[in-house]
Amino acid sequence: MYQILRKEALNPTVTLMEVMAPMIAKKAEPGQFIILRVDENGERIPLTIADFDRTKGTITIIFQIVGATTEALNHLNEGDYIHDFAGPLGRKTETEGLKRVAVVGGGVGCAIAYPVAKRLHEQGCKVDTIAGFRSQDLVILEDEFKAVSDRMFLMTDDGSAGEKGLVTDALKKLIEEGTQYDEVITIGPLIMMKFVCALTKKYDIKTTASMNPIMIDGTGMCGGCRLSVGGKTKFACVDGPDFDGHEIDFDEAIARSATYKPFERQAHTDVCNLFNMEVK
Repeated sequence: MYQILRKEALNPTVTLMEVMAPMIAKKAEPGQFIILRVDENGERIPLTIADFDRTKGTITIIFQIVGATTEALNHLNEGDYIHDFAGPLGRKTETEGLKRVAVVGGGVGCAIAYPVAKRLHEQGCKVDTIAGFRSQDLVILEDEFKAVSDRMFLMTDDGSAGEKGLVTDALKKLIEEGTQYDEVITIGPLIMMKFVCALTKKYDIKTTASMNPIMIDGTGMCGGCRLSVGGKTKFACVDGPDFDGHEIDFDEAIARSATYKPFERQAHTDVCNLFNMEVK
Protein backbone atom coordinates (compact mmCIF):
# COMPACT_ATOMS: atom_id res chain seq x y z
CA MET A 1 0.00 0.00 0.00
CA TYR A 2 1.37 3.41 -0.99
CA GLN A 3 0.28 6.53 0.84
CA ILE A 4 -0.66 9.76 -0.93
CA LEU A 5 1.24 12.56 0.82
CA ARG A 6 0.07 15.48 -1.32
CA LYS A 7 -2.78 16.05 -3.75
CA GLU A 8 -3.16 19.19 -5.85
CA ALA A 9 -5.60 20.02 -8.65
CA LEU A 10 -3.43 21.64 -11.35
CA ASN A 11 -6.46 22.48 -13.49
CA PRO A 12 -10.07 21.20 -13.73
CA THR A 13 -9.04 17.87 -15.27
CA VAL A 14 -5.41 17.36 -14.22
CA THR A 15 -4.28 16.28 -10.74
CA LEU A 16 -0.86 15.97 -9.09
CA MET A 17 -0.18 13.37 -6.41
CA GLU A 18 3.00 12.88 -4.40
CA VAL A 19 3.21 9.27 -3.26
CA MET A 20 5.49 7.65 -0.69
CA ALA A 21 7.45 4.99 -2.61
CA PRO A 22 11.09 4.94 -1.40
CA MET A 23 12.28 1.93 -3.42
CA ILE A 24 10.99 3.40 -6.68
CA ALA A 25 12.33 6.89 -5.90
CA LYS A 26 15.76 5.37 -5.29
CA LYS A 27 16.04 4.17 -8.90
CA ALA A 28 13.70 6.45 -10.87
CA GLU A 29 14.99 8.37 -13.91
CA PRO A 30 13.30 10.89 -16.25
CA GLY A 31 11.18 9.18 -18.91
CA GLN A 32 10.36 6.11 -16.84
CA PHE A 33 6.90 5.18 -15.61
CA ILE A 34 5.05 3.33 -12.85
CA ILE A 35 2.03 1.03 -12.98
CA LEU A 36 -0.67 1.40 -10.36
CA ARG A 37 -3.94 -0.17 -9.29
CA VAL A 38 -6.28 1.97 -7.24
CA ASP A 39 -7.69 -1.09 -5.43
CA GLU A 40 -7.26 -4.86 -5.50
CA ASN A 41 -9.82 -5.31 -8.27
CA GLY A 42 -8.69 -2.29 -10.22
CA GLU A 43 -7.31 -1.90 -13.73
CA ARG A 44 -3.54 -1.60 -14.14
CA ILE A 45 -2.55 1.70 -15.74
CA PRO A 46 0.86 3.20 -16.53
CA LEU A 47 1.66 6.78 -15.52
CA THR A 48 4.95 8.47 -16.29
CA ILE A 49 6.98 9.70 -13.33
CA ALA A 50 6.66 13.49 -13.27
CA ASP A 51 9.24 13.98 -10.51
CA PHE A 52 10.99 12.12 -7.73
CA ASP A 53 12.80 12.91 -4.51
CA ARG A 54 15.32 10.29 -3.46
CA THR A 55 15.81 11.91 -0.02
CA LYS A 56 12.11 12.02 0.86
CA GLY A 57 11.43 8.72 -0.91
CA THR A 58 8.58 10.14 -2.97
CA ILE A 59 7.31 9.83 -6.53
CA THR A 60 5.16 12.52 -8.16
CA ILE A 61 2.54 11.55 -10.72
CA ILE A 62 0.36 13.90 -12.76
CA PHE A 63 -2.67 12.50 -14.52
CA GLN A 64 -5.59 13.68 -16.61
CA ILE A 65 -9.03 12.43 -15.61
CA VAL A 66 -10.16 10.70 -18.80
CA GLY A 67 -11.30 7.18 -17.88
CA ALA A 68 -12.66 4.99 -15.10
CA THR A 69 -9.35 4.40 -13.30
CA THR A 70 -8.17 8.02 -13.33
CA GLU A 71 -11.63 9.05 -12.11
CA ALA A 72 -11.38 6.57 -9.22
CA LEU A 73 -7.78 7.65 -8.49
CA ASN A 74 -8.88 11.27 -8.33
CA HIS A 75 -11.37 10.37 -5.60
CA LEU A 76 -8.49 9.40 -3.28
CA ASN A 77 -7.18 12.13 -1.00
CA GLU A 78 -4.10 12.94 1.05
CA GLY A 79 -3.58 10.18 3.61
CA ASP A 80 -5.35 7.56 1.47
CA TYR A 81 -3.48 4.60 -0.02
CA ILE A 82 -2.99 3.34 -3.58
CA HIS A 83 -3.15 -0.47 -3.60
CA ASP A 84 -0.32 -1.19 -6.09
CA PHE A 85 2.44 1.13 -7.24
CA ALA A 86 5.18 -0.66 -9.20
CA GLY A 87 8.26 0.66 -10.97
CA PRO A 88 10.34 2.26 -12.25
CA LEU A 89 9.60 0.75 -15.67
CA GLY A 90 10.61 1.60 -19.21
CA ARG A 91 13.83 3.04 -20.53
CA LYS A 92 15.01 6.40 -19.24
CA THR A 93 15.29 9.38 -21.57
CA GLU A 94 18.86 9.66 -22.86
CA THR A 95 20.21 13.10 -21.90
CA GLU A 96 23.95 12.53 -21.53
CA GLY A 97 26.30 14.67 -23.63
CA LEU A 98 23.67 17.10 -24.91
CA LYS A 99 24.62 20.79 -24.92
CA ARG A 100 21.51 22.52 -26.28
CA VAL A 101 18.06 21.01 -26.46
CA ALA A 102 14.52 22.15 -27.18
CA VAL A 103 11.97 20.36 -24.98
CA VAL A 104 8.52 20.59 -26.59
CA GLY A 105 5.54 19.58 -24.44
CA GLY A 106 1.82 19.67 -25.03
CA GLY A 107 -1.06 19.52 -22.53
CA VAL A 108 -0.65 16.95 -19.79
CA GLY A 109 2.40 15.67 -21.68
CA CYS A 110 4.22 18.60 -20.05
CA ALA A 111 4.18 16.53 -16.86
CA ILE A 112 6.48 14.08 -18.63
CA ALA A 113 8.55 16.81 -20.30
CA TYR A 114 9.32 18.55 -17.00
CA PRO A 115 11.63 15.90 -15.43
CA VAL A 116 13.50 15.68 -18.75
CA ALA A 117 14.05 19.46 -18.85
CA LYS A 118 15.05 19.38 -15.19
CA ARG A 119 17.66 16.64 -15.74
CA LEU A 120 19.11 18.45 -18.79
CA HIS A 121 19.35 21.67 -16.76
CA GLU A 122 21.09 19.84 -13.89
CA GLN A 123 23.64 18.52 -16.40
CA GLY A 124 24.48 22.05 -17.59
CA CYS A 125 22.64 21.76 -20.92
CA LYS A 126 21.01 24.89 -22.36
CA VAL A 127 17.28 24.20 -22.42
CA ASP A 128 14.58 25.97 -24.43
CA THR A 129 11.17 24.78 -23.30
CA ILE A 130 8.11 25.23 -25.50
CA ALA A 131 4.86 24.31 -23.72
CA GLY A 132 1.50 24.32 -25.51
CA PHE A 133 -2.05 24.28 -24.15
CA ARG A 134 -5.52 24.95 -25.49
CA SER A 135 -6.15 27.86 -23.06
CA GLN A 136 -4.94 29.56 -19.89
CA ASP A 137 -7.07 27.46 -17.52
CA LEU A 138 -5.29 24.30 -18.69
CA VAL A 139 -1.72 25.57 -18.17
CA ILE A 140 0.36 23.46 -15.76
CA LEU A 141 3.92 23.63 -14.41
CA GLU A 142 4.72 27.06 -15.88
CA ASP A 143 6.84 28.17 -12.90
CA GLU A 144 8.56 24.77 -12.69
CA PHE A 145 9.58 24.93 -16.35
CA LYS A 146 10.87 28.50 -15.98
CA ALA A 147 13.11 27.34 -13.12
CA VAL A 148 14.87 24.72 -15.27
CA SER A 149 14.89 26.45 -18.67
CA ASP A 150 17.15 29.08 -20.20
CA ARG A 151 14.15 30.26 -22.20
CA MET A 152 10.53 29.24 -21.75
CA PHE A 153 7.87 29.83 -24.40
CA LEU A 154 4.22 29.40 -23.46
CA MET A 155 1.81 28.90 -26.34
CA THR A 156 -2.00 28.68 -26.25
CA ASP A 157 -4.47 27.98 -29.03
CA ASP A 158 -6.63 30.97 -28.11
CA GLY A 159 -3.92 33.36 -26.93
CA SER A 160 -5.35 33.56 -23.40
CA ALA A 161 -1.86 32.93 -21.96
CA GLY A 162 1.59 33.37 -23.46
CA GLU A 163 1.59 33.68 -27.24
CA LYS A 164 -1.26 32.59 -29.50
CA GLY A 165 -0.21 29.74 -31.74
CA LEU A 166 1.13 26.21 -31.88
CA VAL A 167 4.32 24.82 -30.40
CA THR A 168 5.56 24.26 -33.93
CA ASP A 169 5.24 28.01 -34.61
CA ALA A 170 7.60 28.79 -31.73
CA LEU A 171 10.02 25.98 -32.61
CA LYS A 172 10.19 27.00 -36.28
CA LYS A 173 10.89 30.61 -35.29
CA LEU A 174 13.75 29.59 -33.00
CA ILE A 175 15.31 27.33 -35.63
CA GLU A 176 15.04 29.96 -38.36
CA GLU A 177 16.54 32.57 -36.04
CA GLY A 178 19.64 30.38 -36.00
CA THR A 179 19.37 28.41 -32.75
CA GLN A 180 21.40 25.23 -33.18
CA TYR A 181 19.94 22.29 -31.29
CA ASP A 182 21.68 18.98 -30.64
CA GLU A 183 18.24 17.44 -30.24
CA VAL A 184 14.56 18.17 -29.88
CA ILE A 185 12.62 16.10 -27.32
CA THR A 186 8.85 16.16 -27.71
CA ILE A 187 6.14 14.78 -25.41
CA GLY A 188 2.41 15.34 -25.77
CA PRO A 189 -0.55 14.53 -27.99
CA LEU A 190 0.29 12.27 -30.94
CA ILE A 191 -0.84 14.81 -33.50
CA MET A 192 1.40 17.46 -31.93
CA MET A 193 4.42 15.15 -31.93
CA LYS A 194 3.73 14.19 -35.54
CA PHE A 195 4.03 17.79 -36.69
CA VAL A 196 7.00 18.58 -34.43
CA CYS A 197 8.85 15.62 -35.97
CA ALA A 198 7.84 16.65 -39.50
CA LEU A 199 9.27 20.11 -38.83
CA THR A 200 12.58 18.94 -37.36
CA LYS A 201 13.04 16.37 -40.12
CA LYS A 202 12.96 19.25 -42.59
CA TYR A 203 15.88 20.85 -40.73
CA ASP A 204 17.64 17.52 -40.06
CA ILE A 205 17.54 17.89 -36.26
CA LYS A 206 17.61 14.68 -34.23
CA THR A 207 14.25 14.31 -32.49
CA THR A 208 13.04 11.99 -29.75
CA ALA A 209 9.32 11.45 -29.20
CA SER A 210 7.76 9.82 -26.13
CA MET A 211 5.03 7.34 -27.03
CA ASN A 212 3.69 7.24 -23.49
CA PRO A 213 0.20 8.35 -24.65
CA ILE A 214 -0.52 4.98 -26.29
CA MET A 215 0.52 2.72 -23.41
CA ILE A 216 -2.21 0.70 -21.67
CA ASP A 217 -1.07 -2.13 -19.37
CA GLY A 218 2.65 -1.29 -19.39
CA THR A 219 3.96 -4.85 -19.84
CA GLY A 220 3.86 -5.40 -23.61
CA MET A 221 1.35 -8.24 -23.13
CA CYS A 222 -1.81 -6.40 -24.20
CA GLY A 223 -0.33 -5.17 -27.48
CA GLY A 224 -2.15 -1.88 -27.18
CA CYS A 225 1.03 0.15 -27.53
CA ARG A 226 2.26 -1.64 -30.65
CA LEU A 227 3.66 0.80 -33.21
CA SER A 228 5.87 0.88 -36.29
CA VAL A 229 9.28 2.50 -35.99
CA GLY A 230 11.50 2.43 -39.06
CA GLY A 231 9.31 -0.31 -40.50
CA LYS A 232 9.77 -2.56 -37.46
CA THR A 233 7.17 -3.43 -34.84
CA LYS A 234 7.90 -2.02 -31.40
CA PHE A 235 6.05 -1.80 -28.09
CA ALA A 236 6.09 1.58 -26.37
CA CYS A 237 6.13 0.17 -22.83
CA VAL A 238 9.02 -2.29 -23.18
CA ASP A 239 11.03 -0.89 -26.13
CA GLY A 240 10.42 2.78 -25.23
CA PRO A 241 8.61 4.98 -24.41
CA ASP A 242 11.21 7.10 -26.32
CA PHE A 243 11.84 6.54 -30.03
CA ASP A 244 13.41 8.31 -33.00
CA GLY A 245 10.57 10.66 -33.92
CA HIS A 246 11.53 10.64 -37.58
CA GLU A 247 11.05 6.86 -37.78
CA ILE A 248 7.62 6.62 -36.10
CA ASP A 249 4.53 5.91 -38.20
CA PHE A 250 2.34 8.47 -36.44
CA ASP A 251 -0.69 7.98 -38.68
CA GLU A 252 -0.86 4.30 -37.70
CA ALA A 253 -0.36 5.14 -33.99
CA ILE A 254 -3.10 7.79 -34.08
CA ALA A 255 -5.55 5.34 -35.66
CA ARG A 256 -4.74 2.61 -33.12
CA SER A 257 -5.01 4.99 -30.15
CA ALA A 258 -8.63 5.73 -31.05
CA THR A 259 -9.66 2.06 -30.82
CA TYR A 260 -10.70 2.07 -27.15
CA LYS A 261 -12.01 5.64 -26.84
CA PRO A 262 -15.74 4.71 -26.91
CA PHE A 263 -15.10 2.03 -24.24
CA GLU A 264 -13.11 4.49 -22.07
CA ARG A 265 -15.85 7.11 -22.32
CA GLN A 266 -18.53 4.62 -21.25
CA ALA A 267 -16.38 3.26 -18.38
CA HIS A 268 -15.72 6.82 -17.18
CA THR A 269 -19.45 7.56 -17.22
CA ASP A 270 -20.19 4.36 -15.28
CA VAL A 271 -17.65 5.21 -12.56
CA CYS A 272 -18.93 8.80 -12.30
CA ASN A 273 -22.45 7.46 -11.85
CA LEU A 274 -21.21 5.03 -9.19
CA PHE A 275 -19.55 7.81 -7.17
CA ASN A 276 -22.66 9.99 -7.52
CA MET A 277 -24.79 7.16 -6.11
CA GLU A 278 -22.40 6.80 -3.15
CA VAL A 279 -22.65 10.53 -2.44
CA LYS A 280 -26.46 10.35 -2.38
